[in-house]
Amino acid sequence: MLKTGITAKREIMVTEENTAKALKSGALDVFATPAMIALMEETAWNSVQGELEEGCGTVGTALNVAHVSATPVGMKVTCETELVKVDKRALTFSVKAYDEAGLIGEGVHERFIVQNEKFQSKADAKRTE
Repeated sequence: MLKTGITAKREIMVTEENTAKALKSGALDVFATPAMIALMEETAWNSVQGELEEGCGTVGTALNVAHVSATPVGMKVTCETELVKVDKRALTFSVKAYDEAGLIGEGVHERFIVQNEKFQSKADAKRTE
């Protein structure tokens, strides 16, 4: 059973590949909002994966994040997540991202616990409908 308080941290470097220009979310060579969101989701799901029953995983269901400061290529970005609410299979995380100068993004991310095989089969069935 998952309990609140699980935390995680992940660091990445801002490279040409994860800029707004490269990811088509803008025209500048700064850390892209989609890259920040992906980092937040990855950090959150990895933080709880080891606590789930075998065959289970989580899927993202909601994200409310503000990207408050730009980060140039060459700087390190650190993401921190904390599981702040568990409601049966619904999980709520506080998510924050920092560069070496301070806060760059923060918000709330929700995930839902699923049985991986059942979830994948349901998604795959859409192709035959």
